[in-house]
Amino acid sequence: MSRIARRFAALKQEGRGALIPYLEACDPDFQTSLDLLKAMPEAGADLIEIGMPFSDPSADGPVIQLAARRGLKAGATLPRLFGMVKSFREQDNDTPVILMGYLNPIEAYGLDRFCVDASAAGVDGLIIVDMPPEEAGPMQGPAKAAGLDIIRLIAPTTDDNRLKLVLNHASGFVYYVSITGITGTRSASDEDLRAALPRIRAATDLPIAIGFGIRTPEQAASASRIADGAVVASALLATLAKTLDPGEQATPSTLPSVLTQLRELAAAVRG
Repeated sequence: MSRIARRFAALKQEGRGALIPYLEACDPDFQTSLDLLKAMPEAGADLIEIGMPFSDPSADGPVIQLAARRGLKAGATLPRLFGMVKSFREQDNDTPVILMGYLNPIEAYGLDRFCVDASAAGVDGLIIVDMPPEEAGPMQGPAKAAGLDIIRLIAPTTDDNRLKLVLNHASGFVYYVSITGITGTRSASDEDLRAALPRIRAATDLPIAIGFGIRTPEQAASASRIADGAVVASALLATLAKTLDPGEQATPSTLPSVLTQLRELAAAVRG
C-alpha cells in the first residue's frame, strides 16, 4: 500500500478528511521552502503538494504564477526539488508528497529519468495539469514502474463519458477542480460541491480531494467533509508573498505567518 493510500485509509478510520497544503519549490528561496516543507506536517498537513516552478503555468492564477516566478528566479530546478524531498524524507517517512506542475519540464528532463529520480527522492504522486489521458501513455509505464501515483483532474464540465476516460488508470486520489477557470480566483459553493461529488464517487473508489478556490478554514473544513480532502494553495502563497521584503526575500515573519495560517486550517478540518 502506498503512502497516499495508507494516509487516506488512516484518516477514514479517524472519521475526517485530509488537509493538503501547497508550496512552490524554492519560493522565495531554496532554504525557506525546505524549512516550510519540513514544518508542514507538525502544523497539520496530512499530505503535501509541491509545485514544480514553470514559466507558463496556464491553469494557475496570479498568486501561483508569481510564486513560480520567484522560484525560478531563486534557481528552482527538478534536481533541487528532488533534493528538497530527499531532505524532508530524512525526518518524515510517512507524509505523502505529491508534485504538481506541467509536462514541459518533465519531458525536457526525460520521462523515465524523472520518474526514477522522483521516486528515489521520496515522491509519492504526480499531478500533471496539462497531460490529458489521451497523451498520458508514455508517462504511465515509467510512473507505474517507479511506484508513483498519477492523480487525475476532474472538472465541473467533465461529462460521464469523459469521466470514465479520465479515471482510467488513475491512482492515489482524484483531484476535483471545483471551478471552471484558473486557481485562486473564486470559490465553489457547498451546494455546488454536494451536487458534483455523487457522480464522481459513483465512477471511482479512490478518495476525492477538492481544490481551486479554497481559502478559509471554513471552506477547507466543508470541502474535507463533503469530499475526502481539501487542497489549499493560493491562500498560503498569498500569505507568504505578503511577508517578503521589497526584494522578494524572506523575512523573520515568513515561516511563522504561513504556519499559523496552516494551523488554523488544520484546526478547522480536524474540528
